[in-house]
Amino acid sequence: MSEHEHQHGADCGCGHDHDHDHEHEEHVFIVSNDEGEEREMVMVYTFESESNVYAVLLDRQDPEEDGVIFRIEEENDEAFLVGIEDDAEWDRVTKIYEEIATKENEGK
Repeated sequence: MSEHEHQHGADCGCGHDHDHDHEHEEHVFIVSNDEGEEREMVMVYTFESESNVYAVLLDRQDPEEDGVIFRIEEENDEAFLVGIEDDAEWDRVTKIYEEIATKENEGK
């Protein structure tokens, strides 16, 4: 699974208004799937596991859909989202994500 994305900056030309302060700053990534379709994904939260940092992203157009988990890797002060290929790693992080989601739902 190849995932390509960019973070929106002030001059990214995406049409979003970056000038006024947002109370809730959204971290939006453009994610391409295997068919080359681009989707806007919003990072809803991050968590750590075994010295890696993971991000949970939701589809902006379909926020009810299950979140997608990516590993965050940093290179030259830039963060990249990396799809998780390893089954054992995937099982581990989905368990953590489910625990977080359960706690979030109990708090409402």
